[in-house]
Amino acid sequence: MKTRFKAKYNIRKGDSVVVIAGDDKDTAKPRVVKEVLVDEAKVIVEGVNIITKHSKPSAKNTKGGIIKKEAPIHISNVMLWDAKEKSGVKVKRDRQDGKTVRISKRSGEVIK
Repeated sequence: MKTRFKAKYNIRKGDSVVVIAGDDKDTAKPRVVKEVLVDEAKVIVEGVNIITKHSKPSAKNTKGGIIKKEAPIHISNVMLWDAKEKSGVKVKRDRQDGKTVRISKRSGEVIK
């Protein structure tokens, strides 16, 4: 994703999100974001989009074999989880005490 300005997303590492599209869609089960890939507009979510990778034996991994790991999904396929509402919510940003905070549009609560 080549752009002049760096994109800003409302989802950060460690946030609870729900997957709203794709094979692992489940809007009732919150999951944790492991990593946000800003340049690619993708996120790696715990337990979502599991791929199997076949690895040959090497000096690091002497056994080799099949490794299961999470692959990135597009950031538009996840929605921030609001614990008070028990659902995914849209987010707006606001300045409080010189810091930008994320506020749930549905409940009005600050998301930490």
